[in-house]
This record gives sequence, C-alpha cells and structure tokens, in this order.
Amino acid sequence: MGLFKEFKEFAVKGNMIDMAVGIIIGTAFNKVVDVLVKQVIMPPLSMLTDGINYADRKVILQDTSGVKGEPGFVEEVSIGYGLLIETMIDFLVIGFVVFIVVKFMNRFRNKAQDPKNKQVVTPKDIELLSSLNDLMAEQNKLLKEKRN
Repeated sequence: MGLFKEFKEFAVKGNMIDMAVGIIIGTAFNKVVDVLVKQVIMPPLSMLTDGINYADRKVILQDTSGVKGEPGFVEEVSIGYGLLIETMIDFLVIGFVVFIVVKFMNRFRNKAQDPKNKQVVTPKDIELLSSLNDLMAEQNKLLKEKRN
C-alpha cells in the first residue's frame, strides 16, 4: 500500500504531469528538427556541394561479392558517415534551441525572483526570504549603532 501512496503523492505534486508534457513536447520537437534538417538545411547544402546526398555518404571497407542468395555471398561492409553528419546537424539545432529557451526562461525567472520588480509576480517564498533579509539587515544596523 505504501508504494501506491508514494505514486499518488508523486502524481499529485505534478512531477509526473510535468515529465509527461516535457517528453511529448520533446518528441514532437525532435520530429520538427528532423524535418528541418532533412528537408530545409540538407538540400541547399547538397546543392552547394554538387548534389552530394549526405545521408548516402559512406566509406566502403569491403565490397559486395557474389550473388545474393547463393553460397559465398558477402554483403558490403561500410561506415556510414553521412548519416552522422545529418545527426550532428540535428544535435546542433536542438542544442541551440534548448540554449535559447533556457536563456529566455532564466531571464524570466530572474525578473520573477526580484522582489523590487512589481511588473512580474514574485513567488511567495522569494518575498518572504527578501523581507527576512531586510529585517536582518535592519537588525544588524541597529546593533552596530547600539555598540557605537
């Protein structure tokens, strides 16, 4: 019964919902980036390099020999570096977008955590800590004045 109770607390806190939303958005974003790279970025890059299709680029280590289905048939052994190039471009696009999103979120969070900024709603815990900090500074000032 304890496991069910822990799961219920986990789900109620919103962690599970936040994770699910993040995974769904991440999956959809991955598809968008995949199409962006394959359909928008790679064709002009291919055109600039005399029609090279990067997905098909590979280094052949051993050619195919024999006829498929007959004894002695050996399949081609190759290293497909073209797909690696496309995947690296995917990674760079995703990394750049995540960087921009995190930068935007940090800017918004910094504004929200500034209790003096009245344009953005400051979380209650930040307000309480700020007022506590102000009270401590005031108390320290009074104590210094009392000593002198």
